[in-house]
Amino acid sequence: MPPSTSKPTRIAVLADSDTRWKWGALTAARIVPGPSMEAASREDAQVGPELSGFLLRGRATPTARQLAEVGVRADSLREVTAVEFLRAMAEEEYDVLVLALVGGGVQAMLHGLRRLWEGRERRPVVVTGYVGVVYEKLADGLLLRHGADLVLANSRQDAERFRTVYEGVGADASSVTEVALPFLGGAAYEGEHDPYTVVFAVQPSVPDTRKDRTYLLDRLIRHARLHPEREVLLKLRSKPGEHTTHIEEQPYQKLVQRLDPPANFRLVYGNMGEVLDRTDLLVTISSTAALESLHRRIPTVVLTDLGIREVLGNHHFVGSGCLASWDQLDAGHRPVADEEWVARQGVATGGPLSGGGSYETAFDVARERIAKLLAAPELPPLAPYYTPATAPGYLPGILARHHLGPDGSPLPGAPAHEKEPGPVRQIVRRAARGAYRHGVQRVAPVIRRMGEL
Repeated sequence: MPPSTSKPTRIAVLADSDTRWKWGALTAARIVPGPSMEAASREDAQVGPELSGFLLRGRATPTARQLAEVGVRADSLREVTAVEFLRAMAEEEYDVLVLALVGGGVQAMLHGLRRLWEGRERRPVVVTGYVGVVYEKLADGLLLRHGADLVLANSRQDAERFRTVYEGVGADASSVTEVALPFLGGAAYEGEHDPYTVVFAVQPSVPDTRKDRTYLLDRLIRHARLHPEREVLLKLRSKPGEHTTHIEEQPYQKLVQRLDPPANFRLVYGNMGEVLDRTDLLVTISSTAALESLHRRIPTVVLTDLGIREVLGNHHFVGSGCLASWDQLDAGHRPVADEEWVARQGVATGGPLSGGGSYETAFDVARERIAKLLAAPELPPLAPYYTPATAPGYLPGILARHHLGPDGSPLPGAPAHEKEPGPVRQIVRRAARGAYRHGVQRVAPVIRRMGEL
């Protein structure tokens, strides 16, 4: 299975949302050993790895529009259940597997794959990590990812925190590997555009209340009115009816319908990188878009209007020099990022990253580790920290959500099929999935609000 000049490296990426697909596919392109991995991910590439994409069926399975917006090309792409994915791993050979899933999904796949690969001489190198800033559920998310060959940390700060958690519970921390966010890049900011453009990058789940979202929208529109010479853009993640990594119960599209924004205010979708190409000021609560913006040296603001709180995630930016309020922005404030803080986050603003390297070399260690594992005569079995012995009251429930038993084997009646469904079954499946997503996004929030009365 080691990569060779005559046989392309085969990579599989399993993702459960549009954002994680973007992270998983771009990470794969950067960490797989071989020449010009970044170039190999472009449309015009003549050589490079073979990428197979698998989308885990669920509430956040990306639509065709979302996949196109991400802009990552795969040689094949299909939607699967957890059991169907395990079957594909039994039938097809891959060199590297990237698990771009929520923590529980990673843990379930690690146990399912461990059982699947029992007794095999060769197996893929398994990689997982986080799609962005890690500001909540650090221990829970990390331990659910333990057991992969590489657990990627997006900065030196994260790598240190990850190792501390693993060592603190007596788990092997050697899998922790420092990299950087794979989707950083684009042209550096060179000065103001005409018109000067302010972009508010929203998040699906932060803040989550109608009151707070309406406040932010009101302030954004007020900024547009105060500065009619500026273009003010509301950058949205998804269209109504679509899901992202997190559920959006109060879409900004609906809230803005009740307001009367000025002509210089617009809603925009599309690839974040393309929006940043024309951005002069990026404003957000705590989105990973802030790191993309900082990497390009674009003036970036993390809002303090709703407080600096862990629940919002903006506490992660303490010390960044980017914290400010709408009042300050209305008055013309332009933030200046703290270079040392930015470097610790794995973001290069023209200087070296924390530790002395550059963004271009940030993936070298991961690439070298994977090359060494691919060249090894055999790999040890996957060994997650959570087992029926260490977490008997927690692990079985996680596995059962993916229709796996305590030993990682498929449960009786697990949704899977031996062949492609017929036309009628496909229609029924699409209808059922649509009803499920409608229930998650429309009905469940109403029930929750009624419960609060």
